[in-house]
Amino acid sequence: MTASPRLPESSALSPVPAGIRDGVLRFYFGPMDCGKSTLALQMNYNHRRQGRRGLVLTKHDRSGGPQITSRIGLDSEAIEVTDHLDLVELVTEHKPVDYVICDEACFYTVAQIEQLADLADDLGIDVYAFGLATDFRSQMFPAARRLFELADEISRLQVEVLCWCGRPGLLNARVVDGELVHTGEQVVIGDTGAAPVRYQVLCRRHYRAGDLGTD
Repeated sequence: MTASPRLPESSALSPVPAGIRDGVLRFYFGPMDCGKSTLALQMNYNHRRQGRRGLVLTKHDRSGGPQITSRIGLDSEAIEVTDHLDLVELVTEHKPVDYVICDEACFYTVAQIEQLADLADDLGIDVYAFGLATDFRSQMFPAARRLFELADEISRLQVEVLCWCGRPGLLNARVVDGELVHTGEQVVIGDTGAAPVRYQVLCRRHYRAGDLGTD
């Protein structure tokens, strides 16, 4: 009896024709400064290098423009996601598409997260979403919560971010005029530098104590 030839294993980078396998929906999360945008740019580079065709999306990037920027100096043009953008229609208009990179996915609408799942399930497209899990109140973003519920794989990024005390930084504190605040609109764009409104990553102890380590 002749043994059947062993088929090569496929991966997200394998040049598999559309329709052969289901797409995957992966969510990479972590606090500010943990390298989410850097990883998104690296992943896009790796996929393109293998000849895969993709779209890069973002929303509310720190630069204020339609691009992904990282704090280590990397950047890439991107499509800005508005609340009314239908992501399935967007990808269909740009076919053929093998994968979609979604930076700042925590700011998408819940309906758009459902559309990312549709891209993976109905069109066989690999979707890689990156974003925060919780806001400045330590409450989950609605889009992040839906990603936790729907994603095939969820990964906390391992690039360690430290609180001022040296403990692991877990929570994103909003600082207004030098004071930590717990009230206000859920989305206010800012960065980690000096500004009237900025963000600082703290450990749980100092987030709950409201201690920015400035005394």
